[in-house]
Amino acid sequence: MTIDTQSQRAKHGPLRRIIGSVFAILHTRLELVGIELAEEKDRLLAVLFLGLAAMMLATMALIALTVLIAVTFWDTFRWQALAGIAIVYALAALFCAVRARNGLRNAPIVFEAMLNEFDKDREIFRRH
Repeated sequence: MTIDTQSQRAKHGPLRRIIGSVFAILHTRLELVGIELAEEKDRLLAVLFLGLAAMMLATMALIALTVLIAVTFWDTFRWQALAGIAIVYALAALFCAVRARNGLRNAPIVFEAMLNEFDKDREIFRRH
């Protein structure tokens, strides 16, 4: 019975090592996913906060500028001044929309490091 048990262990030894290696690799990759998710979350929160602060401050500045221009030209060119302000705002909005669209199109690939590691793992397993 000891000979049968030892032969079974010998047969299952390489298989267990392979399965153990696969689980170790998966564990490492899942840790990498967690790290990348945490980094992406922190980056997005920082960008969101700064973007909201910038929009709030820019809105306040635009309101003040609009009032200043409207008051300055109220007696002479009131509708022309307001039309000019509206055109400037529309052009600025168009510029921001185009930049936002380009930013979304050119965004980095999420989980790029993890995908590269999986490709390396696949190549290693193909060789063996």
